[in-house]
Amino acid sequence: MALDVLRGRQLGVVFRDVVPAPVRQALITNFTTSPGRRKRGADAPGEYLGAYHYNKTIDEYLDQTDAVRTDLDAALDVPAEPLRLLRRQLRETFALSSISFRPARHGGREACAGIFRSWLGRRGFALAPHEDRGQCEDPKQAGFEIQEVAANHLVGLNVCLSNGPGGRLIVWNLRPDEATRTRLGVRYTGSPYATESLAGVDSLLLDVRPGDIYLLNASHVHAVEPVGDTDAHRVTLSMILGFADDETVITWT
Repeated sequence: MALDVLRGRQLGVVFRDVVPAPVRQALITNFTTSPGRRKRGADAPGEYLGAYHYNKTIDEYLDQTDAVRTDLDAALDVPAEPLRLLRRQLRETFALSSISFRPARHGGREACAGIFRSWLGRRGFALAPHEDRGQCEDPKQAGFEIQEVAANHLVGLNVCLSNGPGGRLIVWNLRPDEATRTRLGVRYTGSPYATESLAGVDSLLLDVRPGDIYLLNASHVHAVEPVGDTDAHRVTLSMILGFADDETVITWT
């Protein structure tokens, strides 16, 4: 199934109730008490632990990855941690088709293994409508192998650790091309898409529950609804993956 999403034959796939509650709670506790936790700005209000490549040079991203590695490894040090298990399963499955699976690399350095995120937005969206392809074509990252994936299909992999009422994933039947992104002023960011620009476009609403793992073709415009309970946050553990060439799938954050 993962290969179908990576090949663009399928929009996405959801695996329900995969991660047990004790594992989720241990990860959330490690995340919320980590000294490496940081706040994001108005574009995606919330907290995170890990490194984003978004709107950074290659060195800025990899420097941040190195700086947070110890804190991230400590937060992920939980028995049956799902990203570690998923990486092993995907590596073994892809090997059967002679496909290698590894973190993205540049200059002998590796991309961040995963990222915790907690969405705090309370307005129309916790995470505004966006797509992830535009940011992977940013000239600031020219020469980074993740840009090879932009010609294929970018896939977001998310493990839902916590979610209150609401917090649904919205996916529009729209994969903007370069001309559209340029016209809307999101050529190298992929965000945000004004809701008016999405009027009349078919969309899918997906309930996301704690313990679910989902993979989505992140070249489609998508967003996250706010959680209805002000005492609840949506917490995920995530990475991005895609084919850099016909025989190599790479991951980054």
